Amino acid sequence: MQHDEVIWQVIRHKHCSYMAKIETGIFCRNQYNVTGICNRSSCPLANSRYATIRDHDGVFYLYMKTIERAHMPKNLWERVKLPVNYEMALEMIDKHLLYWPKLLQHKVKQRLTKMTQMRIRMRKLALKTREVIIPRPRRQIKRELRREDKAKIAAQLDKAIENELMERLKTGIYPTDIYNISDRAFNKILNKEIELNQEVEEEEEEEGVVEYVEGDDELEAEEEEDMEDFSGLPSKESYLEGDDHDSDDEENDDAEEQVVIHKRRAFKKSDDNGKAKKKSRVVVEVEQEDGDTRRSLKSLKL
Repeated sequence: MQHDEVIWQVIRHKHCSYMAKIETGIFCRNQYNVTGICNRSSCPLANSRYATIRDHDGVFYLYMKTIERAHMPKNLWERVKLPVNYEMALEMIDKHLLYWPKLLQHKVKQRLTKMTQMRIRMRKLALKTREVIIPRPRRQIKRELRREDKAKIAAQLDKAIENELMERLKTGIYPTDIYNISDRAFNKILNKEIELNQEVEEEEEEEGVVEYVEGDDELEAEEEEDMEDFSGLPSKESYLEGDDHDSDDEENDDAEEQVVIHKRRAFKKSDDNGKAKKKSRVVVEVEQEDGDTRRSLKSLKL
């Protein structure tokens, strides 16, 4: 049979594992203590009828202990979940602790108030962003700097070895089969050589490709002007018909006119490739009987 006064005398004056004595007072570390102070009315071990509030992941529960369940440690505490609303939680405490001592009811409500305020402050602090200062020891900083220097030196050495291998491979020092060298570096160098050869072959293939380019506008304009000038002259048939009529007039007027068409070819200066371009010209001359004077009508380019 449980006797509360005997338990309290043993805990208070002999030994209690939950007791914490400091300069300001004597406190209790038991998780079921409603006030956290070690005294007769607040000790959960020395009171067979006791109530408190505990927090489980932000949810408040009302714990109650009665003398009827003292012989069953498994079912010693009765737990009731409290609502999030503060006023509804107070109503539920009044309902379950209706015939309990008024002092215990007041302590339970006071604990609920303090825990509700603490939960509100925790939510506000969680929303704020804080700067976290992480100390770094000097030894760790020096160790990282030494590692960085070693990594740079190793990278430069690998690059120098790679360049030396490439030069020796180009000069043909190594045979076709190399055994005492890393396969990765050797394959990398070979891939670079293959890429260079492919680029050179593509450039050579592009050299023999035939392309069609638009001509100069100035040359086309000159040819059109020449054709217009040539169309303004009389045709060959008109010259022949004119000769027949002139022969009749020559008998009467004692004058003859002959139309002689000379074709002259003018050679242009050779281009850079040594190819000469030829252009033919037509010169129209009119000869009279005396043969002393000649008139050149116009020189045409063909």
